[in-house]
Amino acid sequence: MADKAPLISLKNVTREYKTGERTVHAVDGVSLEIARHEFVAVSGPSGCGKSTLIHLLAGLEPPTAGEIFVDGLALHTADDAALTQYRRRHIGLVFQFFNLLPTMNVLENVSFPLLLQGVPSPESEARALELIDHVGLRERADHFVHQLSGGEQQRTAIARALVHRPSLLIADEPTGNLDSHSAAAVMELLEKIGADGLTTLIVVTHSDEVARAASRRVEMHDGKVVRDSSGR
Repeated sequence: MADKAPLISLKNVTREYKTGERTVHAVDGVSLEIARHEFVAVSGPSGCGKSTLIHLLAGLEPPTAGEIFVDGLALHTADDAALTQYRRRHIGLVFQFFNLLPTMNVLENVSFPLLLQGVPSPESEARALELIDHVGLRERADHFVHQLSGGEQQRTAIARALVHRPSLLIADEPTGNLDSHSAAAVMELLEKIGADGLTTLIVVTHSDEVARAASRRVEMHDGKVVRDSSGR
């Protein structure tokens, strides 16, 4: 029987920051469940808490209060070593500014995470080429970053994020640094990934157009979830 447990479960999660004598609730009492292979858009205006939320889900910072479970791991109690392994094996991250290594070509950038894990070079390259082909860049595999358009760089970053077969792919404003044509191509790719069920996909965006591409939309304001299209 298929696993019905949610991939992600947040229970009354809060993340506070101190700015002088003021306490800012970047995430304020959020409870949320996300199923395996869902495609979820987290939207809202700047400063609403969506970026802090994904930092919590990626294990990049701890909650001030509450519980976070991702793929069976309790992030709120995990130590640094466990969180490092979690990010290395279970999380794929895509950022607005690509973060590719300029001295490496597309194939080298995509295979690099596997080499860091000790995967032999032939297997790393084979898996990387499979993903490069999946994102439509097979003919650009030997090109360097400066030879790629913005959209091609973002597709390379997506392939790199998927190469270790993560259970969760998080894309933070993946079209925010692209022209409209490139943005449309990247969103088409993300929709394909969501439809293929390769991973659970969370896209963080302030764009209504990007959010409408997801199968579920979670809207945030002042650190709280104010609307969830799933009805949960």
